[in-house]
Amino acid sequence: MAKAEAAKKPMTKSELLGNIAEECGLTKKQVAAVLDALAGNIKKSLGGGAGKFVLPGLLKIEKKMVPARPARKGVPNPFKPGELMDIAAKPARTKIAVRALKNLKEMA
Repeated sequence: MAKAEAAKKPMTKSELLGNIAEECGLTKKQVAAVLDALAGNIKKSLGGGAGKFVLPGLLKIEKKMVPARPARKGVPNPFKPGELMDIAAKPARTKIAVRALKNLKEMA
């Protein structure tokens, strides 16, 4: 019964490292180094590079700039008809969008 419940939980980092190490015949330290290198490449690509990172066949990570929004006064309140409200300004910001690619969608 405990194994059935454990399967419903997401895999921990050490479980992931152990599974990959076992399947590839590597040590956990080598697999951890590969994952750290992958994280470093993602940071380079999104930070100062192209603003996109693709893990072929699995996912695409994109950095998108969202422009600033000015404050607005006297906007109709959608929750209380007939009442007006003020909307605060929002500064420009960066959003990260992660999209699943075809192979990942087919796995689910």
